[in-house]
Order: sequence, then structure tokens, then C-alpha cells
Amino acid sequence: MGPVLTGNITVHTIWYGRWQKSQKKIIREFINSISAVHARRPSVAGWWRTVQLYTDQTGANISHTVQLGQEKNDRFYSHGKSLTRLSIQSVIRSAVTAKSKPLPINPRNGLYLLLTSDDVYVQDFCGQVCGFHYFTFPSIVGYTLPYAWVGNSAKQCPGVCAYPFAVPEFRPGWKALKSPNGDVGVEGMISVIAHEIAELATNPLVNAWYAGQDPSAPVEIADLCEGIYGTGGGGSYTGQMLTDHDGATYNMNGIRRKFLVQWIWNHLVSYCTGPNALDQ
Repeated sequence: MGPVLTGNITVHTIWYGRWQKSQKKIIREFINSISAVHARRPSVAGWWRTVQLYTDQTGANISHTVQLGQEKNDRFYSHGKSLTRLSIQSVIRSAVTAKSKPLPINPRNGLYLLLTSDDVYVQDFCGQVCGFHYFTFPSIVGYTLPYAWVGNSAKQCPGVCAYPFAVPEFRPGWKALKSPNGDVGVEGMISVIAHEIAELATNPLVNAWYAGQDPSAPVEIADLCEGIYGTGGGGSYTGQMLTDHDGATYNMNGIRRKFLVQWIWNHLVSYCTGPNALDQ
């Protein structure tokens, strides 16, 4: 019975640590592709249409519009190179209360995306999570804001968080696939960012769309399809994916780039779906 994001969604990004321009460009282009209805099929926008099927208690659907908002650079690691879940909220507080160009405060339709560079350690990173979402506490930030954190795993655990573009150490015989944009760490982040934005839209305050009896540890619409990127996926099999002319693997098109993004749960048919199902 909780709210979902039915208004136009604006993603405000915090770049924590040192980021290359090329890395930022890949991530920006993915977020811009979510609402790019004229992209070649199968498209990121087609994938988002499954998210749009979810409604609030009045029957209003999640917005089709996801746009980039303002950005904040924290290149000097204002809260250090080792962050906890609570100190992540302190980073967000610094971004929205900064004296120079603070991020706008938009509790209803704003999403705050904190991205940490490959030299930043975050609590539970690699061992339990590659990213997570929650909402900020007024006691720390001053407002209740839906947010997500995603880390660049390139130096810490690419086999965990950038699979299948890197393989786990316990799978020595497996071969990594070629990434479509030439940056394994960022490529892994794209699917996690998609995962978290989809869940933020459908469960921003952790009281809307989730499975299980415990809202403090919910199973959400992307969790149900973890590791599935194409038809037939499940277990250790990613499913059928596409191969570009240069041998890179992807499963959907953005505005100018190709991406590999996990599928999400379609509650109307009770299985995981990708862009092809609704990309009309």
C-alpha cells in the first residue's frame, strides 16, 4: 500500500571519488536511454515498460519518464575511502546541503544515485551486495529521500559484480564475455544501476512492491530475476543474449550504445521479462 513513483522521475547523481569522463558518459547515456522510445529494438525503453506496469493503490502507473537531473562531484572523498551504510547517507546530506551548487531536494520524484569509484570500500560490497537502495533518515539528511548506492567493482570483485564480463575466481574454466562499451567495471554497474532504479520506482520507501513477510529484507522485482539476461535464463545460465559485430555481448540498445541489463519480474504474467515482451 506504499507509494510508487508515478510522476516524472529525476535521477540526481553523486560521483564519489575519481571518475573518468568516459565512465560518466556511459552511465549518463544509459539513464538517458530509459525514456528513449525511438531507440533500436530491443531497447532499454522497452525493458522499462515492464516497470511501468506496476501501480500504486489508486491504479496510477509508474512514470515512463526517467531523466538525468543535477550532478555533484565528490572527487576528494569527503567521507573517506571506506563507507558504511549510514555514512552513505552523510555523503548525500553533504550533496544536498553544499554551499556551492547543492543538489535539489525532491522527495516525491527525485532519486539520488550515489556512485563510488573503484578505490572506495563500502560496507557489504562484494560479499553481500553490488548495490542497494533505501531512503534517507531525516535525523541524518534532514529529509526522507529515496536513494541508491552502486560501486565500481573493477579492482575489488569484478567476478562478482561485473559478471559475465569477468568471471568468479571459483570458476577458473569459464571465459569472460566481451563488454559492449570497453569498461568492465562500469559495464557491471549498468545492470546494477538498472536493478536499483527499477526497485526504487516500485518500492521507494520499502513499503510498496516486494515479496516476503519482512519489509526490512524485501525480495523485490529485480531480485526475483537476478542473473537472468535473456530467454531461458536461470541458475548459472544467463539466457540467450545478443552478439555485436565486434564480438561484444549485449541484450538491449540505448540511444547510441548497447548494454547488458538483467531482466525484471512481470507480476502480470509471473515470470521475468526483458525488452522484447513489451517493446512495441
